[in-house]
Amino acid sequence: MPSDHYMIPASARLPEVPELVQEKKYFVVHAPRQTGKTTALRALATELTASGRFAAVVLSMEAGQPWPDDIGAATRAILTGARRTARTNLPAELRPPPWPESWEEGLLSDAFAAWSESCPRPLVLFLDEIDALSGRTLLSVLRQLRDGFADRPIGFPASVALCGLRDVRDYKIASGGNPTTMASQSPFNITVASLRLGDFTLDEVRDLYRQHTTDTGQRLTPQAVEYAYALTMGQPWLVNALGYEITSRMRVPTTTSITTDHIDEATERIILTRATHVDSLLDKLRDPRVRRIIEPILAGTEFRFDPFSDDLAYTTDLGLVRRTTATVEIANPLYRNVITRVLADGLFDGVVGAPAPHSFALPDGRLDLDRLLARFTEFWHRTEDVLTADEPYREVTPHVTLLGYLDRAINGNGFVDREYGVGRGAMDLLIRWHHAGPDGRPTVQREALELKTHRPGSTDPTEAGIRQLDSYLLRLGLPAGHLVIFDQRPAERKRINTELGAQTITSPAGRTITVVRI
Repeated sequence: MPSDHYMIPASARLPEVPELVQEKKYFVVHAPRQTGKTTALRALATELTASGRFAAVVLSMEAGQPWPDDIGAATRAILTGARRTARTNLPAELRPPPWPESWEEGLLSDAFAAWSESCPRPLVLFLDEIDALSGRTLLSVLRQLRDGFADRPIGFPASVALCGLRDVRDYKIASGGNPTTMASQSPFNITVASLRLGDFTLDEVRDLYRQHTTDTGQRLTPQAVEYAYALTMGQPWLVNALGYEITSRMRVPTTTSITTDHIDEATERIILTRATHVDSLLDKLRDPRVRRIIEPILAGTEFRFDPFSDDLAYTTDLGLVRRTTATVEIANPLYRNVITRVLADGLFDGVVGAPAPHSFALPDGRLDLDRLLARFTEFWHRTEDVLTADEPYREVTPHVTLLGYLDRAINGNGFVDREYGVGRGAMDLLIRWHHAGPDGRPTVQREALELKTHRPGSTDPTEAGIRQLDSYLLRLGLPAGHLVIFDQRPAERKRINTELGAQTITSPAGRTITVVRI
C-alpha cells in the first residue's frame, strides 16, 4: 500500500501495460509468487482509472478455487468478490449492475458483458490468481473469455489480463488450443503480449532501501545494499524480507548503520524460520517436474536443458531457477542455501553421529576443518545406506548430507556459501567461520571446498577437481583448499581409496590442496 510501504513505481515494472490496454489487447502477466504482481497491477489499475479514460480493476479469481468442477459455485464466489472489490476501488458510476440470471457455463461471460454495457468507460479487468482455478472451472472461464473477446469494447471488457504463474502457452493448452501455433483457439493468441514481471534491479533495490534511509535516517552501507542484491538477485519478497528482518525483528537501532554482517544474520534467520514464502516455494521440491530440473543443477552433471521443456518452464515460473545465456541455475544464492538445507531436513533424524554446534572449534577459536571432514567420513561410511534409502534426490545425497553436517557443525558461528558448477560435476563451498583473533578482535576464517563424485564407469575426477579448485581459490584469493571426492563405485574399489585417508598435494598453481576421499 503506497500510503504505508516503500514502493517501486508500478509503471517502471510493467511499462507495456498502458499501451496494451489502449490497444484493447488481451494478454498475460506472469511471474513467480511474491514478486509484486498484485501490488503492481493494483497501482496500474488505479492510474488507468484516475486518467478518466478507463474503468480498471484487479479481480481475484482465487475465490473459485474450492470448486474445480462446480462452475456455478465457483463463478458465484468470484462475482461476489468482484462486486466487493469494485465497491472499494471504483466510483459508483463505474461499478457493475446487478448480475444477470444465466446458466452456469455462461454466467461469468454474461456478467462481464452486462458490466461492460453499463459502464460509461471501457472496462479493463486484471484477473489475478487465475491459476488458482483448475479443472472444468478453469476451462470454462477461459472459454467464456474467448467467446466474448469479439464483442469488446462495448459488449465485453475492452482489455483483459490473466495474471498468475503461468505463461500464455499454459492457458492455450487449458482452453483447448494448440500451444505451438499463433492461431490456436485462445483469446491470448497474440503471444507477443505475454509479460513476465522481473525481479528488482540493483538500482531499484538501492531506491527501495534509500526510502528507508530518508524516512528514518538509518543508513545502509553501499556494501550492504550490494550484498543484499547479490544474495537475492533482486527477488522482491526476499529484498523486503531482509529489510524487515533487520529493522523490525532484529531491531537494529536507527543510529546504527546496516552492514553486511546484519544482512548475513537476517539471511540466516529467514532460512531457519522458514517464512511462508520460502516454505511454500520449497514444498515444490518433491514434485517430479521440479526434481528433474533441480537435481542435475545440484549435482553439476552434464545436462542439456531443452529451452522448450515443460518441466523447465514450470520450475522457472515457480521462481526456483533462472535461465542464463549459457545454462540454467538456481534463482539466487539464498535459494541455493535453503534448497540444500530443506533436502537435508530429516536426514539426521534418529541417526547417531550428527555433530553438535562448535564441536570442531580449536582452543584458539579457529575451525578444525580437517578433523571435521575426518569425522564426517566416518559418519558417512556408517550411515550411507540409511541416508540414501528414501531420499528422492539420490544423485546429490552425498553433497546434501555433507552440507547438512557442516550447517550443524558451524551453526551460530559461521555460514556456508554454495555454488553449483553446472556441467563441471562439482559443487563449490565457502565456509566463513567467525571467531576472535589473537588480538581479541573479530575475524573471519575462510575455507574453500570443492565437492566431486566418482561414479561407476567414470574416470577419476581428481585431476579435474584440482584444476577447478585452483580456479575457485584464485577467485577467492585463498592459498589452500580441500577437494572432497565421494566414491560411489563398488565397495572394494571404494575401500582401497578411502583407506588412503586425506592426502596433501601442491596444485599446478602452487596452492596447497588436501584431497579427502569418502
